[in-house]
Amino acid sequence: MKSKTLLFSLLTLLGLTVGFEAEAQFGSLFQKAKDKAAQKASEAIDKKTASTSSSSSSTSSGAPKSSKIIINSGFDFVPGDTVLFSEDFASLPVGASTKALKTNGSATIVSVNTESGKWLSLADHATYKFSKQIFYPKHFTVEFDILTAADKISDIYPVNFGFVTDNSVRDYISSGGAYVQLKYYNNDDVSINSEFVSKYLNSNFDLTTFTNRKMHVSMVVDGDRLVVYLDQTKLADTMAFLPTTAKNLYISGPMQYQNGAKAMVSNFVIKGFKKV
Repeated sequence: MKSKTLLFSLLTLLGLTVGFEAEAQFGSLFQKAKDKAAQKASEAIDKKTASTSSSSSSTSSGAPKSSKIIINSGFDFVPGDTVLFSEDFASLPVGASTKALKTNGSATIVSVNTESGKWLSLADHATYKFSKQIFYPKHFTVEFDILTAADKISDIYPVNFGFVTDNSVRDYISSGGAYVQLKYYNNDDVSINSEFVSKYLNSNFDLTTFTNRKMHVSMVVDGDRLVVYLDQTKLADTMAFLPTTAKNLYISGPMQYQNGAKAMVSNFVIKGFKKV
């Protein structure tokens, strides 16, 4: 009897042990299956996230950063090939007067610490013309630099340059003939006018960016037409002269300066074109 009882106990213990081992193996297999399924789900999510991120990045990089249109009109100025007149005042000492230009005011040569070369300081209520009469051909170009010194550009009121029929400096020319008016006091206002043909054009051009630095002026005269560029920006290409209009270049200093401001000019080059 005791033997049967002992045998039953051993069989029961063996069954429990086998059951536990089977359950453990099944549990291990089930856990592995769960881990594998979780890994696949994670990989699927990662792929979707990467695809979305790539699509978003592509759209962002492919789209323009701004909807503003930038217009480039180029710089088509072509100077003449034959020098008619040039003057940069390099041979004159600071404080001297120049004989190359005549004026109804003063014509003092100065230097500045921020720009190389010598400059003609424009006096207020003074007009300047070349001392030597220049006989301009039908087609010619004019170039020179304007340099301002000011706490703010609106302290200059204004600077004019252009062409009139005579070469006299008896009077101050506040406006006359075919001329460009730099209205520094308005910060961004330039007018190109011709009293010969009654034409008056206004342009917006930021003059504040030329406070305490030079601005290059380029002009083309071709028969009755006048083309004006300020620092490579074309502001006018228009009829400004009659067929018989005589031309003499002039520059007029401001009607007034404020707070010690000053305008200066230099680097004049006038060129014609050889006949073909």
